[in-house]
Amino acid sequence: MFKRPASGLLAVTLVAFLVAGTLVFLGLFFLWPSFTLIGMGLFAEGELDLSAFQTLLTQSHTWSVIWRTIWMALAGTVGSVICGLPLAFVLYKLRFPGRTIARGLIAVPFVLPTVAVAAGYQTLFTRGGWLEFLHLEHTETAIIIAMIFFNTALIARSVGSLWARLDPRLEQAARTLGATPSRTFRTVTLPALRPAILSAASLVFLYCSTAYSLVMVLGGIGVSTIETEIYYETTQYLNLRGAAVLSIVQILIVALALLLAFRSSRKAETSLRFNATVVDRPLRASDAPVTIASILIVLVVIALPLVNVVIRSLRRGGEWTLANYTDMADPQAAKVLQTSVLESLWLTLKTGAVAALIAVLVGLIVVVIASRPVRSPKVRTLQSTYDALFMLPLGVSAVTVGFGFLVTLDAPPLNLGQSDLMVPLAQAIVAIPLVVRVTAPTIRGINDRLRQAAATLGASPLRVLVTVDGPMILRAALVAAGFAMAVCMGEFGATSFLIRPQSPTLPIVIYQLVSRPGATEQGMAMAACMLLCVSAAAIMVAVEKLRPQSLGGF
Repeated sequence: MFKRPASGLLAVTLVAFLVAGTLVFLGLFFLWPSFTLIGMGLFAEGELDLSAFQTLLTQSHTWSVIWRTIWMALAGTVGSVICGLPLAFVLYKLRFPGRTIARGLIAVPFVLPTVAVAAGYQTLFTRGGWLEFLHLEHTETAIIIAMIFFNTALIARSVGSLWARLDPRLEQAARTLGATPSRTFRTVTLPALRPAILSAASLVFLYCSTAYSLVMVLGGIGVSTIETEIYYETTQYLNLRGAAVLSIVQILIVALALLLAFRSSRKAETSLRFNATVVDRPLRASDAPVTIASILIVLVVIALPLVNVVIRSLRRGGEWTLANYTDMADPQAAKVLQTSVLESLWLTLKTGAVAALIAVLVGLIVVVIASRPVRSPKVRTLQSTYDALFMLPLGVSAVTVGFGFLVTLDAPPLNLGQSDLMVPLAQAIVAIPLVVRVTAPTIRGINDRLRQAAATLGASPLRVLVTVDGPMILRAALVAAGFAMAVCMGEFGATSFLIRPQSPTLPIVIYQLVSRPGATEQGMAMAACMLLCVSAAAIMVAVEKLRPQSLGGF
């Protein structure tokens, strides 16, 4: 009779230990660097000092950078919505053979490293590129097009999944009263979808305003945003206070975008009328215009840069060759390299694996504890607060995370500057919110009656966790591990601040190569892009193959 209380006490002790451990982790590697940056911008020698704000915010260059960041993010958002809505309609409201495959294909940009795609676009617009005649090399327009590439799928999937379950009776009533399809869309469908569109668009704005690698690769020295300015203030001008001020401005912009996304999401959940089942219809001849437009969007915006990377990786100096691939094992193949491309790949895999492991461990602990059903309102409030704390890294760009690590963890008392853990820890901080959001729906969807039945049969809380929740947690962990490692392998923002020159990751090598004009460097950059993209895709496939088949699909 004494086993249950003892096991219950053990469970409470274990939960308290895990909560404390994860909070210490968040405090050390996120809150401390973030508050240090804010303190650098607001204080000097222990006193409030806004002179750094005054110096930077009275310069026309600073306001030009801030305005460029905002308007480019807005343009990328509008372009993503314009391209994403036709895809949402075709892929989620129309029924045709191969629809599931098509939905999967438009999601490809989600798992591709941004620096690799940026390099692909760069070679489209540079001299000898297929789109050289557009004269878009090192322009804002090139960056905006790349933003649309990455975010069109987000609009299509977010809005389309809700559109497919939208109550069709209002549209049917409008058509019965004589409204044309276009008028029905403008007056009925679009207003109903507006909250969902605003929610997705807010997230797109967030991603566009933090598109550091796209600006670094496609903008060159002529285009700067807040993030690139933080990098230059830190590494070239050694103006740490100025960089801290810009970091605060960046945090405010991202926080506003997140707040708008949250409010729009809540409004979408409460205002939309959903069907329990998906409402779609077969493809008809009248759908030809929107279908053709969707195909053109996929071919021009999504497929073209990827095909360009493949072809350019097989050419050098105007001739077909495999030299770009064979040279990847040679550290002397390009003057800019300090190590071979293959050595950088191995370092990228190791770093990404460690970062993904950290992110999955922390993220799963957070979700399991925050998702546990409890009766006490106070405990539920604590759970919500605990969960929200680990979403905070979403409100800080990867560049700010890297800068924060540089000014705090590279100094006493931790002195992690020469540690191999510096980069994986920064990448893990970036990936933890992703892990939490990927795993939360699965773990929260576990039927609590199964837990109650197991407890009634005498299972301790720990045994219930292992036997009932365990299989679903394993499934969620494998899915999250794949996404986290793909994200960490392609991470460029924080890594660019922290990586040691003699041991660069593959995204850094790609940036170094594509920034040089030589045929060898450009060809090897494309081959390295292929290597990084294929590696990230292979990891996702391996996760699916290694996952126990009894756990179903995802």
